[in-house]
Amino acid sequence: MMKADKSIFRLYAVTDRFGMSYDEFLQKIDEALQGGITCLQLREKNISDEEFLKEAFEVKAMCKKYNVPLIINDNVKVALECRADGVHIGQDDMSIKQAREMLGDGFMIGVSAHNVSEAIEAEKNGADYLGTGAAFGSSTKKDANAISHQTIADICKAVSIPVAAIGGIEKTNVLKLKGTGIDGIAVISAVFRQESPKTACEELLALLNDII
Repeated sequence: MMKADKSIFRLYAVTDRFGMSYDEFLQKIDEALQGGITCLQLREKNISDEEFLKEAFEVKAMCKKYNVPLIINDNVKVALECRADGVHIGQDDMSIKQAREMLGDGFMIGVSAHNVSEAIEAEKNGADYLGTGAAFGSSTKKDANAISHQTIADICKAVSIPVAAIGGIEKTNVLKLKGTGIDGIAVISAVFRQESPKTACEELLALLNDII
């Protein structure tokens, strides 16, 4: 298992196809990997488990080439079958305990936390890292309410596991997260909606030097 070291979450890219063809989508992932992402979460909401698994195997091979961990969003079964490095679950998804029982100790389990009590509870239940936000709202998750940067800072102080901020983060606002204590940022549009994901990642990583 790849240990949930804080450095993994520095630039955590979360996929979204945004109406792209499959080949375009894989090309964007490859460019993001070239650009230096430190973790990739494969997120699919509207395809069958069979399609998701096929895609996961392909993306896993791409990640392996760059030694970047692959996290599967929500789908514990797909994560287990493709031997991903981990799974990320939300507050309304399967419990951490259930996920751990299915996956065993060889997988990282990430959990979404929107306040200090959720963060503490997730760590207590065995989460390996947290995604917290929405830091600036979100264009990809319409139901993601923004939380204050003080709340993000409080979450970082309350837990000892890595914390990545997520939600509307892009190069124009990322520096506002300075001082919160985050270990990294999780981004979707800031990478996958860019003409050059490689350049976008390189620019974000340069800005993160002032934050982390």
